[in-house]
Amino acid sequence: MKKAMTEIDKKLRSRIRVIIWKQWKVSKKRIKSLIQLGIPEEEAKGLTFCRRGYRYIGLSKVVQRAISNKRLKQRGLPSALDHYLKVHTVI
Repeated sequence: MKKAMTEIDKKLRSRIRVIIWKQWKVSKKRIKSLIQLGIPEEEAKGLTFCRRGYRYIGLSKVVQRAISNKRLKQRGLPSALDHYLKVHTVI
């Protein structure tokens, strides 16, 4: 079950990164937001003007560094694996 929860977490977080990327809408806003999250300007521009699909963007290392699991947790997104372990390890 732990492995299944880990996979669910990975897919869920990737999808949330895509949703955040879509909310930024305009290229200028995407570059500005990535720079604010600590990504160098050249990498931000490279990813913003990339013609690949949203799934590729959500799985890219640049977006994963910018919108890390730690940041998502700070913003209130709980981890399915953490919740599962909390509920099932109680004796």
